[in-house]
Amino acid sequence: MHNCHTAHGDKDLPMLPGPYPIVEDPSTCDIVKATQYGLVERCKELVEAGYDVRQPDKENVTLLHWAAINNRQELVKYYISKGAIVDQLGGDLNSTPLHWAIRQGHLPMVMLLLKCGADPSLIDGEGFSSIHLAVLFQHMPIVAYLIAKGQNIDTTDFNGQTPLMLSAQKVIGPEPTRFLLKFNPSLNAVDNVQKNTALHWAITSGNTSAVDLLLEAGASLDIKNVKGETPLDLAYQSLNRFMVYMVKEEERMRSRRNNRLLKIVEKYELFLLLASSLTLMWAVGYVMNLSSDSWLLKGGLLLFLLFGMALFVRQFVGLKNLRYLPTAFLLSSVFWMSATWFLWFLPDVTNTILEIAVMFSVVGFLYYFYKTWKTDPGYIKTSEKERKENIVALAEAGCLDFRTFCTSCLVRKPLRSMHCLACNSCVARYDQHSLWIGQCIGIGNHRYYLLFLSLLTMTSVWLVYGTLLYWSNHCATSYHQDGAWTYFTQIVYCSPWVSYVFAVACFHAVWASLGLIVQLYQIVFLGLTSHERMNLLIQRKSKHPVSLRRTPYNLGCFQNLADFFQCSCFGMFKPNVVDWTKQYNLFHQAKEKNVHSV
Repeated sequence: MHNCHTAHGDKDLPMLPGPYPIVEDPSTCDIVKATQYGLVERCKELVEAGYDVRQPDKENVTLLHWAAINNRQELVKYYISKGAIVDQLGGDLNSTPLHWAIRQGHLPMVMLLLKCGADPSLIDGEGFSSIHLAVLFQHMPIVAYLIAKGQNIDTTDFNGQTPLMLSAQKVIGPEPTRFLLKFNPSLNAVDNVQKNTALHWAITSGNTSAVDLLLEAGASLDIKNVKGETPLDLAYQSLNRFMVYMVKEEERMRSRRNNRLLKIVEKYELFLLLASSLTLMWAVGYVMNLSSDSWLLKGGLLLFLLFGMALFVRQFVGLKNLRYLPTAFLLSSVFWMSATWFLWFLPDVTNTILEIAVMFSVVGFLYYFYKTWKTDPGYIKTSEKERKENIVALAEAGCLDFRTFCTSCLVRKPLRSMHCLACNSCVARYDQHSLWIGQCIGIGNHRYYLLFLSLLTMTSVWLVYGTLLYWSNHCATSYHQDGAWTYFTQIVYCSPWVSYVFAVACFHAVWASLGLIVQLYQIVFLGLTSHERMNLLIQRKSKHPVSLRRTPYNLGCFQNLADFFQCSCFGMFKPNVVDWTKQYNLFHQAKEKNVHSV
């Protein structure tokens, strides 16, 4: 009797593939065991001797099932050529060989069975079709391949549940719900029994990540199930406060969009964010500049201002634009720094070159901020048709590996690219998502970002210099004569506004200069991006440490610099031209120093 045990409590998978014991004498194996072990010659011998490949064993399992679950592709081709029925139902769960292959995650076997005519829409004994099983077992490459080959994303199982409903109900975590949403499934379809939508199921199951994704995608909050319950009703029943908050917040945001006045406000959210940030920064400085000596009063006013700003942002700025809050603070800082320079410090400056330098740094900062913000960082763009064609092509080439395939963008990830969750897109030669720019930094705008940091550092340093000049001319105190504490208190009382702007300038000077130094080190000495360097630093702590200097991208200091800026350095270097949006293979440096794909 052949070996037949239950795996993970699932009677439909009696024999898991794996490192079976070595068969000492293949000639003693029956055909079932020979199929499980992949003993092709022994199987052929028994079939040629008269064994019927369509004959099921006593558990109603055919040879094709055994070959499929163990990923024995040669045997599947052979058995089908000998008359095996590709969609034969068998096992305790009345499944096809395709169902068995999907449960085990064998994408090559799934492709082979589909080519041989297997029907992915057939439902097994549990009521699941092929795509449902792939979702349930979280085999995303198989889900992608089935959809790319034309399987309907809204296929229903025996109970009328779509893959999205199944994912929301039974798969805790963002995947594969996020993946399925990329194929535009029906968000408001309901099952046959409970009349629940995917959002109902996600809330019932306590799947907060799926709830968040479905709300963001626009799932209806008004549909009632068979008991007359809306998603919010179910959230209250769950006693999950966070779930209730999520649904109520989404309900509030949607009601805002229906308000005519708020629709107008929404168009100008970024302008309002900048204007409020400018006003807040001025108000903070104004409070500090009050003649009152009560710091308790000033502290209370400052807290009131911050509370008012938080309330304003909550009411008038959507979640999508909240990421630009640090950007608004940065631009407001530079505006008031510049205003302080020209209104407070300029009268004390007698050097025309210094005046020109300050003007140049401010204008240059604004220009390169704009260039960094508006320039495409290198988003990987493809049409829906191209995505599906790529999925099929990669799967058939054996390259549908999710280390190189983005499940969010449904594209093959080029070398050095990364999917940015904030931008929801893959970016070529990804460096980081800049907190201060509010955009990704990639191949398209990395150079602009470097110049942005340089000019912000320069602007901040000029402001610090102007502050010191102002204090020496207008504040009757001396560090050498009065000591540090007296000097500090005197300059603060001398002009609280100037001290306030000085603190802001110091803050920007520190982070911008450190960022610039780190960027230059990475670019010149390592040839790496920030993301790559951080990944390598993490790997260095593992059992297999790696070198930051020894990577395929480090071509030497001068060549790294020439490649980054695409500059020949007066003919001394020939910069390598690489389209990182389409570079999928490691490259090497040829004698003529041109980049080639291996």
